[in-house]
Formats: sequence, structure tokens, C-alpha cells
Amino acid sequence: MAEELDFSKQPVADKSVTYDENNIRHLEDIEHIRLRYGMYIGRAGDGSHSDDGIYILIKEAIDNSIDEYRMGEGKQIEVTMADGKVRIRDNGRGIPLGTNKAGDDVMMMAVSKLNSGGKYDSKAFKKSVGLNGVGLKAVNALSWKFAVGAYRDGKCRRMEFKQGKLVSDTGIVDNTENEPRGTFVEFEPDNTIFENYSFRKDFIEEQLQNYAYLNTGLTILYNGKKVSSKNGLQDLLNDRMTSDALYPIIHFKDDELEIALTHADQNNEEYYSFVNGQNTSLGGPHQTAFREAIGKTIKEFFNKNLDLADVRNGVVGAIAINVEEPMFESQTKNKLSSKEMAPGEDSVSINKYVNDFVADKLDKYLHIHADVADKMLEKIKESERERKALAGVSKAAKERTKKINLHNKKLRDCSIHFNDNKAPKGDIDTRDITSIFITEGDSASGSITKIRDVNTQAVFSLRGKPKNLYGKSKKMVYENEEMTLLQAALNIEDGLEGLRYNRVIIATDADVDGMHIRLLLLTFFLQFFPDLVKKGHVYILQTPLFRVRDKQRTFYCYDDVERENAIKAIGKNAEITRFKGLGEISPEEFRDVIGKNIRLDQVQLRKEDAVAEILSFYMGVNTLERQELIIENLQVEEDAVED
Repeated sequence: MAEELDFSKQPVADKSVTYDENNIRHLEDIEHIRLRYGMYIGRAGDGSHSDDGIYILIKEAIDNSIDEYRMGEGKQIEVTMADGKVRIRDNGRGIPLGTNKAGDDVMMMAVSKLNSGGKYDSKAFKKSVGLNGVGLKAVNALSWKFAVGAYRDGKCRRMEFKQGKLVSDTGIVDNTENEPRGTFVEFEPDNTIFENYSFRKDFIEEQLQNYAYLNTGLTILYNGKKVSSKNGLQDLLNDRMTSDALYPIIHFKDDELEIALTHADQNNEEYYSFVNGQNTSLGGPHQTAFREAIGKTIKEFFNKNLDLADVRNGVVGAIAINVEEPMFESQTKNKLSSKEMAPGEDSVSINKYVNDFVADKLDKYLHIHADVADKMLEKIKESERERKALAGVSKAAKERTKKINLHNKKLRDCSIHFNDNKAPKGDIDTRDITSIFITEGDSASGSITKIRDVNTQAVFSLRGKPKNLYGKSKKMVYENEEMTLLQAALNIEDGLEGLRYNRVIIATDADVDGMHIRLLLLTFFLQFFPDLVKKGHVYILQTPLFRVRDKQRTFYCYDDVERENAIKAIGKNAEITRFKGLGEISPEEFRDVIGKNIRLDQVQLRKEDAVAEILSFYMGVNTLERQELIIENLQVEEDAVED
């Protein structure tokens, strides 16, 4: 049986067609998913962000194979990607090929009928990572082309769909090619929903590596490359830490919970958390309990009057917990809301389970490993000395900030914030699109302020180039009014739990001065708030370099190629304007720049990047290597627009 989809050219989205409750009274399952996709996958996006919908589709397709592995069925998953198409093949038991006792076609139901599937009646699957009754249906509904098939008991079957509608079905036939048992899924996301999408290799690799960390013994073949883990969360910390560990990683695991932790040579806390295999990047009760338990257990072990902030400073930790029928705060499922390990009055709370586990395991470990305890206490005492040295200036800065914030002319706030649990929700959680634009001067901030979405977009205006804080202490931050106000606006001084905006957008000119401001801001964030970058909250706003228009059409062009294409589209009557700075873009034109078609570059750290080394290379002593980098990447701007 052939296993390749014949993918033809996709259409582009028809924006003239609209649907609402007045048009449709009753929706079939597939149609409902396509119309209300935000209820199932969050935002669509184009693949430029790690929580965009195309990555949710991959997750939902793989999760079914992960569930098979967790049931002891199949130890290998193949993931093949090319040209925007995805193929996943496992060696589990395979989706049943025929009908159930009620006469329903099991495979058809598995990919097209909501609230159906084998996970509802299985207690083991109550802790599954797949969306019960939804996962593959969403993948099918939101794909331009989709195929599913299975091999089991010497038989096989393949079904193909187009935009969720069945176009072919082989029926149950003999497995003449003797393919090993298992299920395969092939899909190409629908370009009318995920407009101009493309997969980012680094996002996919991190997604698959997370599966490996959480399922030791599983082998994932990604385009032929092996992805696996022997030591679970211990491997995760070793791979993801960007500062040196001060002692060997402490690692514990039972059937429901796995934790790993250490102190690193850094001045911030850093946590990774998972629920049933789902990466909860925004945490939840499990991560909060883990953080609290670390501080409490260590403090009680040393039996000293230690400040919890000193105890936890520099902690890098990871937690993975299994919860029955977990609930999340939004469709992106990046924050757990469940407070109990399982539904029902007899269930233990997540907080108690995690606290008891950490208290027992970590206390015993520290009693046995005195050398680790000594290094831990040394780090805590160092943090205490630094905190006390900052105490006076920090208190004064906070008091100054409170007074200035009441009449802060540099901040134009929005009404909804990322840390607001009472924010209104629609198909897409409004908190996920909250943004703050950090602008260069009053001119650019004025244009953005006039046309921004006052509900979800805030503006912070810099006076010019911020102070270079590389190699400086936190004391220098408190002594710098502008940076103190910025960290107060973001509400990140005590960690990311209170972060007020999901997207921190640096909006500067694309010239030398603008690039310098970007570098200074990134230095500030990486040195004092590296988690803001590591968790994917920092972006660079792309701004148009040219406007090409005639009386009927206007194109905003972000590079020379786009400009040339726009000139060809308009013809000889094209009027070309070169934007030399954000201040030259009118408020109405900014509406296109920061609206639905906003272009953002997410600032990312690769897992092998060390923050201290990055800052030293770009901001430290001028070295031959840095000179060579500048020479190799030197660009001379040429204004091709003739007067």
C-alpha cells in the first residue's frame, strides 16, 4: 500500500469570505474545527513562533504515538519533514481497521468525529498527552491534505482527506508488503488558515527533544537523525543550561513525578515544567509547588535564618508530573490550572504531592552528599551578601518608581495584561497577544500610541541610547532611572510570574544607532533577566524600508526584493518612498506595521549558547574574532531611490 500523499498546489486565503453565527446554524465536527480553530489549537500563526498552530498539529499527531509507547507498545517514532509536509510513523498497535460493536468505522471516527476515541474508557490514558477525542481530528480538519493508515494483524488500510473531507479509502486489504505494524499520519497544513507558513527546524528539534527527555528509552528519528535521552530531565538541564552548574544535577523520579535541579553560576531562577508531556512554559501549580518546596526544604535542612530569595537564587530546575484529566488556562496549554492530581474528593493536591516528594528526596540527598550541601550553602551565602549590598539602593529605587509610575509619561499602558487571570477570552486568549513596544524617542512612540490597540498594546519610550550595563551589578540598574522604570513596567524584578506583556518588542530604526540600541537592550535583558529571552518573550519589530504605491495600491516593502516585486506589480507609475526611520512612518501607515500583518523576529538562544560567553563576545573587550565577524557581515547601505 502506497504511503505518499499527492500534494498539489494550495490556494491562498480568500479574505473576502466571512463566516459568523448568522451564516451557519449547525456545524459538522470538521467544519466546526475549521471555523473555530482557535478553540482547539490557539492562534494559527505562520510558524515564526514556537506556539503557532502548525507546531500544535505536529504535537497532536505525535502524541498518539507517544501514548502507544507509554502503554509499552512501540519504541520508535519516525518523523519526516520536507517542503512544508509532515509524515509520522510509529510501530505501535495500529489504529483498528474495522468497525466497533456499535458498527462505527473506528478509523474514520478517530480522525473526523469529535469526542470519540479509545482514551475515554482507559484509566491509563487519563494521563495521556493527546487531546482526548480531538487531536487527530484537528490535524485532519486544518490540513490541506491529510492521510492516515495502519498496519495490524496482517492487514492494512489507508484513508486520504482534503480539508477534512474524505477523498479516498483503500478499505481493509492484505499487507502484501509485510510492513511492520503501526500507524502513520501524513499532512500538509492548510495555507488558507496558516497563511505563508513555514516550519522552523530549531522549534521542531526542541519539540522532539522534549519528547525524548520525558520518555527515556524512546527513539525518535527526525529526518533520519536519532533523538533520544537516557537520563530524562537530567539530560534536559545539561543541554539547556547556559551557565555552569555549581554541583552535580540532583535527579529523582517515581511513577507520577520527575524532578531535576542544581544551582548555577547565575543570578536568576530558571525552571522547565511539563504535565503529561505537555511543555507548560508558563508554569502552574506544579511549578509553583516545586519552587516553594526547593526553598523550604533547603532552608530547613541548614536550619539557619536564610532568606528564601537567597536560597533559590541561581536555581535551575525541571519538573514533569502526570495528572489525570488536566485542565489548562488557555488553548495553547502552556499553563496548568488543575490543582488536584486527579478529579474527585479523595484526590491529593498537586501542591502536597510535589512538596512531600521534594521534602523527602532532597532532604535525604543533602544528608548523604555533604559536599553538595557545602557548595549549595556557599552559593546561598554569596547571594545573601549581594542582596544586602543592594538592599538600600533597591528600596530607594522602588519608592522612586512607585511615585514616577503614577505619572510616567514614558509608558502608555494597555488595559489587558499577560498576568491578568480575569482577562476576556475568545477563540484566542487575549493575554497571549499582549505586547509592549520599546521605542526610540517620542516620534516613533507617538505614531504607535495613536493607532495601537489600547486593550493589548503598550508603548514605552526611551530617551535615546540606554546605558551600557554589561558587566555591571544590579546596583547600577537601580541607579539608572530609565532601566528601573522599564523593569517596573514589565514587572519582572521578582521573576516572570508577574510579567505584564507576553511580547516585549524592541522597535528601533534599522540603522546603526537603532541596531546599537537593540544590542544595549538585549544586553540588559540577558544579563539581568535572561529567562525573558529564554522563554521566547523578546522580539525585534521588522519595519518597512520602502513604500511603493500608485493611486489604487500600496505595498510596504521590507527589503530590496520586495521593493522590486512591488515595482513590477504596479508598473511605470510606481511612486517609491524610502523610510529612513520609524519617525517618518505616519500613524495610519503604522496601523499596517503593528496590526494583523505585524512582522516580528523572535530573539532566541540556542541550547548550546552560554549567556556569559555571548555577552563577553559582543560587549566585552574588542577581540580579533569580533573584528572578523564585523568585517564578514559588514553591509553598506545604498539608497537606490533616485531623487
